[in-house]
Amino acid sequence: MLVGFDKADDAGVYQISADTALVQTVDFFTPVVDDPYTFGQIAAVNSLSDVYAMGGRPLTSLALVCFPEKGDLEILEQILAGGLSKMIEAGCTVIGGHSIRDEEIKFGYSVTGTVHPQKVLANSGARPGDKLIVTKGLGTGVISTAIKKARAKQEWINAAVASMTTLNNTAEIAARYEVHGMTDITGFGLIGHAREMALASNVSLQIQGSKVPLLPGALECVRAGFIPGGLKANREFAECAVGYERDISDEIRTILFDPQTAGGLLISVAVKDARELASKISAVEIGDVVERAQPLIWVR
Repeated sequence: MLVGFDKADDAGVYQISADTALVQTVDFFTPVVDDPYTFGQIAAVNSLSDVYAMGGRPLTSLALVCFPEKGDLEILEQILAGGLSKMIEAGCTVIGGHSIRDEEIKFGYSVTGTVHPQKVLANSGARPGDKLIVTKGLGTGVISTAIKKARAKQEWINAAVASMTTLNNTAEIAARYEVHGMTDITGFGLIGHAREMALASNVSLQIQGSKVPLLPGALECVRAGFIPGGLKANREFAECAVGYERDISDEIRTILFDPQTAGGLLISVAVKDARELASKISAVEIGDVVERAQPLIWVR
């Protein structure tokens, strides 16, 4: 076992030969949008993301389905079709799955990929002097909450859906550069996953709040009070590790803890490669890796 669950990494990695290791992960959740086909796409992208975040290439997947006994099977068909469309895009073969009866719809995949044992991009490799870049804007959690309350503007929904249905296969490009650590930003929000990277790497992180990319409508949702329970839990758990410059607004402080669905990658890359890599994958530089200090994360 090269990577287990001891450092809260994105997936497990198990070496099977001198030049091959398996990357294994599983994820499923309840609908975050109304359209079943889009929900299936988002679930697939989210499940595939953990393999990409380890520097791996997805190979096979197993579908996990919870569906009401008397539910409309056309809805299930659309969910499965949406998921399959993204698996095909990723070059990942769906080889089976399992379903159970459940009053609440849930869907996702177990995904297996491969990576060279010496090219695993764990969250524990960040080095002082590295630059931090992210590949997607934050805000899917608060926007999804606005959707559930029928208060989201269509442009916010469109932007969030476009983000959540975009594969994180830009990790394949990142692997060509001097990337030291990588993770995807999902349920624990940017701060939660940054905290895991900092702890695993024994470093501290400095984040420029004004540079963190946000989805259209994200701050408006925060101001309107569309705060998901996961955001509150993330903030209660991890904010003790964060310090802020005085001019960082409460809206920015809040959105940094927003739980993301199919969020982007957080990449720790050597300074010499940061600008070129960010340009190649349309990412944004948001901060720096520094020697371990207190607080663990400083937002400026």
